[in-house]
Amino acid sequence: MSDYTELDKKQDVHILHSMGYAQELERRMSSFSNFAVSFSIICILSGGINSLAQATSGAGGAAIGIGWPLGCFISLVFAIAMAQISSAYPTAGGLYHWGSILGNRFTGWLTAWFNLLGLVTVLGAINVGTYYFFMGSFGTSYLGLTDTTTVRIIFLVIITGAQALVNHMGIGLTAKLTDFSGYLIFATSIALAVVCLAAAPSYEIGRLFTFANYSGEVGGNVWPTTSGAWVFLLGLLLPIYTITGYDASAHTSEETVKAAHSVPRGMVASVLWSALFGYIMLCSFVLMLPNMDDAAKQGWNVFFWAMDSQVNPIVKDILYLAILVCQWLCGLATVTSVSRMIFAFSRDGGLPASKALSKVSPQYRTPVAAIWTGSILSVLFVWGSSLVSIGDTPVYTIVVSCTVIFLFFSFAIPIALGLFAWGTSKWDKMGPWNLGEGMFKLFAGLSILAMILIFILGIQPPNEWALYITVGFLVVTGIVWFGFESRRFKGPPIGAEVAKRQAEIAAAEAAVGESGEK
Repeated sequence: MSDYTELDKKQDVHILHSMGYAQELERRMSSFSNFAVSFSIICILSGGINSLAQATSGAGGAAIGIGWPLGCFISLVFAIAMAQISSAYPTAGGLYHWGSILGNRFTGWLTAWFNLLGLVTVLGAINVGTYYFFMGSFGTSYLGLTDTTTVRIIFLVIITGAQALVNHMGIGLTAKLTDFSGYLIFATSIALAVVCLAAAPSYEIGRLFTFANYSGEVGGNVWPTTSGAWVFLLGLLLPIYTITGYDASAHTSEETVKAAHSVPRGMVASVLWSALFGYIMLCSFVLMLPNMDDAAKQGWNVFFWAMDSQVNPIVKDILYLAILVCQWLCGLATVTSVSRMIFAFSRDGGLPASKALSKVSPQYRTPVAAIWTGSILSVLFVWGSSLVSIGDTPVYTIVVSCTVIFLFFSFAIPIALGLFAWGTSKWDKMGPWNLGEGMFKLFAGLSILAMILIFILGIQPPNEWALYITVGFLVVTGIVWFGFESRRFKGPPIGAEVAKRQAEIAAAEAAVGESGEK
């Protein structure tokens, strides 16, 4: 980062000070690193593979050929609208601050809880996905392991603990690994595409644009029996669920150089590159399938079934190993995102034990307590929810279906607030990444429409319990807010409160060895 001058650093720190916060975290992430942390969480080799049956057992080839770019566009409109806001307010836990500054204490608090709950559960879901990929690739065939709750939790404790330990040891090491992850995802997705095309019996391009209806038994009961149009819409959840997590660029703002420029670019670029490489990879996979009807019957096992039947065993295992590493690195980047959200919310007193959770290690310049707390909570979530079922469905499966709803709600709240705050005293100064009023409001409006669609799709069978959990969460948050937090929680510093914090800022920076503004 030789192009990062003292003037650049002074500007970054000045923006942070103007928002009432100290430079406690260490700015070690380049623009590419900021992109890579979001690209790693999106990880087309994680969600794109583990959720593949939502397409192949839904509308068939058209769910990829047409559905993937359409679903990616839905994610892109959120990223573009969020990029505009992030350039003006580049802080850790960005969404929480945006919700507070553009709205009020309550909207910021609500945004934080939606985002935090979504991030903790998605970390658990990502690592569970890694577990099932490991079992399908190596665990059962090579190690003779059987899927039990005990095996699953031991696996999660090991990999999540390793992810937390790397994050504990500093953003420098984490950034190097997520940078590597970015290159590895690019290389592995292209290698997988090449292998799929080489193994394809023929190139039926028309398959990518052919609609089918594999709902019900013909699709391995991935989706209940429904209409062809509806099953296509449900298949949009594959790209929408995969292309999320790009808010990590905002969460790592205070560790990124030239944050007002780098963060919005990182968010948008991570979505665009994931959409492109994911499309190439998944289209190649669909072309490799011997028969769409047979593939649909495999349900959630479609990826392993196709690879086992079409690909050389040695080549297959090399690809599996690379994919497994990418999935672990996906979890690593998610721990970074979760911990920065916990840190940012806690330094304004938003969580129990906030003083401990907001503490930054002087040695590693990382929020150590926040890192381990988020990681432990994700494992406890998987363990506890796996033991309880509603009917025949584990609570884990039901809550995970809510995860993306919670995350997109946390995206939509500040975007909707920004739609009305533009040009007012709440938001009268734009950052250097500026779409202009007309374009921002267009993408903000599209984001609100997209949020309605995501919510409707997310509560359909077999995930109908997601509606009750979401409504229940809203009721509980309302009780907590009006019963307790409305009197206690002050929110981020605004106006005169910023000036009052200057002595605290200097003390906090001195405690971690940061020189601050020069």
